[in-house]
Amino acid sequence: MSITADFHIHTAFSEDSEAPMREVIESGIAKGLTHMCITEHMDINWPTSEEFPNPGAFEVNTDSYLYELLKMRDEYEGKIKILFGIELGIQTSCLKEIAAYAKSYDFDFVIGSSHLVRGMDIYWPEYYEGRTDEEAYREYFESELENIKKFKNFDVYGHLDYVVRYGKSKDQNYSYEKYKDIFDRMLEELIDNEKGIEINTAGLRKGLSFAHPHIDILKRYKELGGEIITIGSDAHFAKDVAADFNVAEDMLKECGFKYYTVFENRIPEYKKL
Repeated sequence: MSITADFHIHTAFSEDSEAPMREVIESGIAKGLTHMCITEHMDINWPTSEEFPNPGAFEVNTDSYLYELLKMRDEYEGKIKILFGIELGIQTSCLKEIAAYAKSYDFDFVIGSSHLVRGMDIYWPEYYEGRTDEEAYREYFESELENIKKFKNFDVYGHLDYVVRYGKSKDQNYSYEKYKDIFDRMLEELIDNEKGIEINTAGLRKGLSFAHPHIDILKRYKELGGEIITIGSDAHFAKDVAADFNVAEDMLKECGFKYYTVFENRIPEYKKL
């Protein structure tokens, strides 16, 4: 496997994972990784729900998280490089709070992502009720575009077509062409601001026929001059670290990429496939 860096991983410091950091790291080492970036959730103003009833459920205790990470970094020095990352949920309703947080720590890597639209978790069936999936997807993609235009303190935007995981028809009638008008503006905005995207292999574990984003989006990113691509499993369980990285490698090669990207101190480094 040419790809030896997983740059989207959650542990028990994220509300939706119970994976001990040590187990996650051991899994990465066993799978031959040389780099691992932990990216716990920080979603300010997360809505309460029956599943997550506590206010602030997705606001990581960053000090505790960093303390554990630094211990693990020392313990596993020479075996694997462990990097300090965050998955920062972006909403235009709380840009000041997000901006202040992003400046508060010396992260190695920041994923910008969209999990909420109009304060609503797109995992909820209610988000799709009373309208077509196309309408729901389009609103999500327009929200991403707005986020990317208004907030810049991230390195890559995560799982660009994440919403497709949860639609009533999932990817049955989904294509890049259907939303080309939005995706092209999104990709141009990212490239103009020297931001990247990720290949997120969790889509394959969520019942989709592809890893995020759809390969046609990845091809378009390359055509427009995009160069920054990180690879992430979006693992919430130790067993899923580096899952389906062979698929990610095939996607990159099919699109004409000869490298992927890792970050340290927010600086990209390109690794040959």
